[in-house]
Amino acid sequence: MNRFATALGAALLSLGLAGSEAAAQRGDPQALRIRLFGDLRSLDPFISPEYMARNHGYMVYDTLFALDARLQPRPQMVERWSVSEDQLTWSFTLRDGLAFHDGQPVTSADVIASLRRWAVRDGLGQQIMALASAIEPIDAKSFRVVLRQPFGLMLQALAKPSGQPPFIMPARVAATPPETAVTDPTGSGPFTLRPADWRVGDRVTYRRNPAYVPRAEPPDGLAGGRRAGIERVEWVYLPDAQTALNALVAGEIDIFEELPPDLFPIVQRNRNLRLGPQDSVGVQAIFRMNQAVPPFDNPRLRQAMRLLVDPAHAMPAYMTDPALWRDCRSFYTCTSPYATQAGWVAPNLEAARRAVAESGYDGTPVVVLDAQDSTISHTFALVAADMLRRAGMTVDVQAMDWATLIQRRLSRSPGPNGWGLFVSAPTGLDGMDPSGHNAMRSACERTALPGWPCDAEMERLRNAFVAATNDAQRREAAEAYHRRATETVPYMPLGQFSLVRGYSARLRGILDAPVPVYWNISKAVE
Repeated sequence: MNRFATALGAALLSLGLAGSEAAAQRGDPQALRIRLFGDLRSLDPFISPEYMARNHGYMVYDTLFALDARLQPRPQMVERWSVSEDQLTWSFTLRDGLAFHDGQPVTSADVIASLRRWAVRDGLGQQIMALASAIEPIDAKSFRVVLRQPFGLMLQALAKPSGQPPFIMPARVAATPPETAVTDPTGSGPFTLRPADWRVGDRVTYRRNPAYVPRAEPPDGLAGGRRAGIERVEWVYLPDAQTALNALVAGEIDIFEELPPDLFPIVQRNRNLRLGPQDSVGVQAIFRMNQAVPPFDNPRLRQAMRLLVDPAHAMPAYMTDPALWRDCRSFYTCTSPYATQAGWVAPNLEAARRAVAESGYDGTPVVVLDAQDSTISHTFALVAADMLRRAGMTVDVQAMDWATLIQRRLSRSPGPNGWGLFVSAPTGLDGMDPSGHNAMRSACERTALPGWPCDAEMERLRNAFVAATNDAQRREAAEAYHRRATETVPYMPLGQFSLVRGYSARLRGILDAPVPVYWNISKAVE
């Protein structure tokens, strides 16, 4: 576990360990019930950038490689691989025992079809496809990627843990047009999903895949053996935090993800419950501006936001204990080896007010999307709205749920039915370096996330990082990319913190992983 997560654990322990006299009601020992932060609305982890879709992917799919606890790529579906001396031909062989939920073996044709569909939207996948002269099967279990020039991030790309991880699905499913969401949940992972068990607005029920053959190694981060330690995993949709807390105390759910900080003491005082870090990397709260419409289509106004946003002001609104957050003034996660403050400017409210006025801002209302069923998004949406008002801007805060927000943010239209700003908290894994940092992508409407930053120089610098052949070149390119981002302002970081989960003391095997996953967990027998 990294130093940030270790500090988090120590801070949580400092809240006290007083026990509760009343024992919580015990749940079904064959089911793991989890209150996640949202509702699963899409089964397609390649189309949807939502973490719910990503987390679903880890339940039903497998990956060729995976990151261990030290964030190093390790083989997962792959048994062995090699790269030619000239670094142009990568060859991979799948391990024995891989099969999809319908009983069909996983073949190299399935892998190739999956990688091609993944690469339509993912930046690293696009880079591989741009450099590849061939991606072809050698036999049913082996395939190769032949490049026109070396690509030093091949294993990192195939082990990409978030954003759009390169999950492997059947070729027939991967043949779904890339603009059409997959609805067939057939995968080869440790759990299965029947379409009838996906009830939007209620729950999703996954069942143990008895045919899954895990790797022999012990689990290590996202790598190693993925063993389903329980028969059923249920994601229960409980948007109200107090209702979810009551369910956790009563034993009706076993894990409460993204536990709001004001509930920490209640959970900690209950001897049947525990608190712990939800991930080993942390998240970066950000506010994302719509650059397709006024007022944030004005680069001078976006630059004024650099002077306005102060993590030291924003973070305590959500996380009051200073041991649990970081004043991270970088577009890269501060746990990243590329973290830098290159080009950063110190926040200054008076200077921000002057910059807003000098930008030519004409009073156009900023529509702030406020997802009230997400404590994080709701809190920081109000913080962002307050910041804008203090800088002399007109603000229209519009309440909705998170599912509505993710649909609304796809709109590029101006006016009250559009949007100007929303807040999210992407995992630190998605902000480690230019190659996988989707929030910094500035490829306009083609592949940029909603907000649609558009800057050819940003894309050139990103490509320079990907093309770098050694660490010194990558560091230079990463710093140049960061400096340019302080000029174009694709979004504004609000600070870094680690999500916290409350969970039943009966649970065993919860992994220290950079993404919350639900294999390896079992319940102690009483």
